[in-house]
Amino acid sequence: MPELPEVETIRATLSEHLVGRTILKVDVFYDKIVHGMTPAEFCARLAGQTVRSMGRYGKYLFFQFDAITLVSHLRMEGKYFLKPETEPREKHEHVIFTLVDHDTLRYHDTRKFGTMEIVPRGEERQAAGLRAMGPEPFDPGFDGKYLSGRAGKSRRAVKSWLLDQTVVSGLGNIYVNEVLFLSGLHPETRVCDLKKKDFARLAEASRAVLQKAVDLGGTTIRTYYSSLGVTGRFQNELNVHDRKGLPCPVCGTPVEKIQVGGRGSYYCPRCQRKKG
Repeated sequence: MPELPEVETIRATLSEHLVGRTILKVDVFYDKIVHGMTPAEFCARLAGQTVRSMGRYGKYLFFQFDAITLVSHLRMEGKYFLKPETEPREKHEHVIFTLVDHDTLRYHDTRKFGTMEIVPRGEERQAAGLRAMGPEPFDPGFDGKYLSGRAGKSRRAVKSWLLDQTVVSGLGNIYVNEVLFLSGLHPETRVCDLKKKDFARLAEASRAVLQKAVDLGGTTIRTYYSSLGVTGRFQNELNVHDRKGLPCPVCGTPVEKIQVGGRGSYYCPRCQRKKG
């Protein structure tokens, strides 16, 4: 599943290729991807629109036009590709944006979980799914004090808590495993057992992990890869994720894997001892 660094890489790449270009027409081949209006209305609203900028919040992409924004969530397998108009449509290309120069931007989604919604520009955070989202680790107010305030007396495992997008947006399974390693916290540690210094470390590690991943274009774990041929190199920098049985880069202890909230959780049993 694409996480914040992958989506940021897609945003930057699409910005290079799309800003200043105008949509001639839109074809929708799977109606359920479009939210908030009929597919016919969706296509009509976008025809003739010029892409002015590309934005992002958490794992959501923003195609920003003069007065409206197309909010796109890639979910599990969504990808965008630029192809000539003459190239035949593939089975899983569910939305095709034809540009005035007859290139096409194609939304490919094997599982059909992705969503698209048009909102007034400047009201992107009012789109479905975005209203309740917490801050990103890059936001100025995201720090140990914020996390401590959100924690309360929660008895949830810190791994599951950090994956909650209402607490912090943009952190997915791969990056939470890495954040917990850098913070020295066992994934099953209860949030109520964390100290102020732990929250401060989590905030700092979240920013550090995501910034490094953004700089390296994210990861290409499992079936996900970035749009337009962009691949992530952060997979070569992983400390614990997907490294079961391999030595911890700090102490050499073999990395272990457990399930926390149904998610595969990799950790070093020596560097990440459980609190409480």
